[in-house]
Amino acid sequence: MKRKLLFGFIAALLAGNLMAQDLKSSAVPTAVKTALSRKYPKATKVSWEKEKGNYEANWGGRSGEDNSVVFTPAGSFVEIVQAIAISALPPAVAPYVATHYKGAKIKEAGKVTDAAGKTMYEAEIKGGDLIFDEKGVFIKED
Repeated sequence: MKRKLLFGFIAALLAGNLMAQDLKSSAVPTAVKTALSRKYPKATKVSWEKEKGNYEANWGGRSGEDNSVVFTPAGSFVEIVQAIAISALPPAVAPYVATHYKGAKIKEAGKVTDAAGKTMYEAEIKGGDLIFDEKGVFIKED
């Protein structure tokens, strides 16, 4: 039984279901690349990842990831995450992290806008991303 679970985990990992998988542009569906160029025509030097079955395009800034936009395989827009200064997070975020994640430091921050126009904030700590609403109220771990 343990062996079967281990093989299942490894298969999921290799398929990119548990972690982001870097992709060559040639592996990204045309519908996704077309959707990116229509919605963000100034996006250049784009790197691609596949995560949770969707396609993520990253571009901009020194790290090449100031903007991360996600599309479904059919090219439907899911969300964009734009890098922001940690100090630009809602004021309630830092105290929440300090209280609920003892010793954790916020390494990066982002402003998330989904397809419906809803804005959320992302605080990256060791071990994952924490998602907050516009007022800094915790929503979930991602």
